[in-house]
Amino acid sequence: QVQLVESGGGLVQAGGSLRLSCAASGRTFSGYAMGWFRQAPGKEREFVAVLSWSGYTTRYADSVKGRFTISRDNAKDTVSLQMNSLKPEDTAVYYCAADRGVANFWLNGGIDYWGKGTLVTVSS
Repeated sequence: QVQLVESGGGLVQAGGSLRLSCAASGRTFSGYAMGWFRQAPGKEREFVAVLSWSGYTTRYADSVKGRFTISRDNAKDTVSLQMNSLKPEDTAVYYCAADRGVANFWLNGGIDYWGKGTLVTVSS
């Protein structure tokens, strides 16, 4: 059974930092891009960041550029999201995702695999 399991969410004050992690299991994710989406209360899910298998392609949503950093460990099939200078508007459920097509992340293409999400709450 393929699983993406997120961890690291929680409550943090504005200006603080959190690090999200996602562990993949059930199959090899060799060749897959891995990344993050988020869904704030009452809003649609949106793209946050993605990193290709090779590491050649990295892309961020404009709203998180300069504050969030995505990284991955291909040997362990894990992806992480370091979130700094957090703002109340970053409050959302954050979802880990994996797909063969890196562009699917920002082009609203179908995503092959999703995690169940982890809640990040940023207080003002």
